[in-house]
Amino acid sequence: MKFDRIHQALWICLLGFYSMNAQEKIKIDGVAAVVGENIILDSDIVKFKQELASRSDEVIDITDCEIMEDVMNQKLLAHHGVIDSVLVSEAEIAMGVERTIEHFKSQIGDVDKVVDLYGFDDLEDLRAELSRIQRENALIAKERENIVADVVVTPEEIRYFYQDLKEKGKLPNYGVEVELSQITIKAEPTEEAIQETIEKLEKIKDDVEDGFSMRLKAILYSEDPSVAQNGGMFTITRESGFVKEFKEAAFSIEAQEVSEPFKTQFGYHILQVEKIKGQQRDVRHVLIKPRIDEDKLAAAKSKLSSIRADIIANDISFEEAVETYSDDEATRLNKGTLVNTYTNDTKFELNKMDPDLFAKVDGLDIGELTAVSFEETREGEKFYKIILVKNKIEAHEADLSRDYVKFQQLALQKKKQETLEEWYVEKIKDTYVKLNGSTQDCNFKYNWIH
Repeated sequence: MKFDRIHQALWICLLGFYSMNAQEKIKIDGVAAVVGENIILDSDIVKFKQELASRSDEVIDITDCEIMEDVMNQKLLAHHGVIDSVLVSEAEIAMGVERTIEHFKSQIGDVDKVVDLYGFDDLEDLRAELSRIQRENALIAKERENIVADVVVTPEEIRYFYQDLKEKGKLPNYGVEVELSQITIKAEPTEEAIQETIEKLEKIKDDVEDGFSMRLKAILYSEDPSVAQNGGMFTITRESGFVKEFKEAAFSIEAQEVSEPFKTQFGYHILQVEKIKGQQRDVRHVLIKPRIDEDKLAAAKSKLSSIRADIIANDISFEEAVETYSDDEATRLNKGTLVNTYTNDTKFELNKMDPDLFAKVDGLDIGELTAVSFEETREGEKFYKIILVKNKIEAHEADLSRDYVKFQQLALQKKKQETLEEWYVEKIKDTYVKLNGSTQDCNFKYNWIH
């Protein structure tokens, strides 16, 4: 659907950013609309169309009025997200900014070229704008999630949804699908490496307590990717989306105190509470990840290679090997079964699969194993993996009994969209909206003029 592509571009365009293809700033030529306290510029729509075109390989049939209404919907969500006191994690924002900058660098090259292409004064100016975009996008996403959080579908609704598609001749066709299971073996740091990390953090703690700058220490030593943007600083509440250990450390000490080293899924930290403001705390932290030696990586690979050989030789079943050896907590208790995060189903359609995963399993038959492969998470975990093709389903027209989970998700998606549309109708009535210029002549889906 065309609006799926619209939403792919919203994160960069609707909040006043600059097109990937633009070589200079687009002149701001007036206010197209105001929704609540949010302003939409005429140039926002121009920039949005440019970004949409740059991200599509084909011509998208969409009018300025359709784009305008979709942008107004997002601004409506953002406005009421503020009214509803939706919390947005500063860590989430910082990580999103760093991922975006890394993406731009991979596309364009040197970061100075990125700054110049987008027309900003310097990198900090770019980061500030990206932070604003990331914050508002997170606000929009969380408000939307809250609106549809309680929406569920009954088996009867799922059957009705399926029957309606069947009667209209609109049942989807699915390509070849596979069901997969995995075994992972992590490469863990040695106790010496962990102790070395803790001692380094303790030395930084001592220095800060002796008067050295925590901000400078974070810039020099922290392995948190957001440190270049914020010097390791976050504003945190008990409801923030930080991991439990981080919040516990932040709320266990007083202003200006420095915590003892503590562990999270990201590595080892110390933090300093710089300021307490009611239920909020401004904290600055240093993150260091214990080094993982090459011999530990080699040992993990060797162990998994041996397990793979035992499975092939029928000395142990794959399910037994998962239960006995796999380090992946998310799949170990489920016989290693992988879940498709896009569909919440256990089936992966080959022609829509992640390219890296496709390369591993393409050509394998039921019961065959992939070779041992290395992976690393964003959190820095390093591990080796093998994947079993548990089942393969040939291409077919969708069937309720065979594809029940898919129809459940489709029906749920439709009901959530209907709930969201009802929310738009009601909230537009209670929100200040002003349309200017040609926008007033649009034939919108919702009644924005009231």
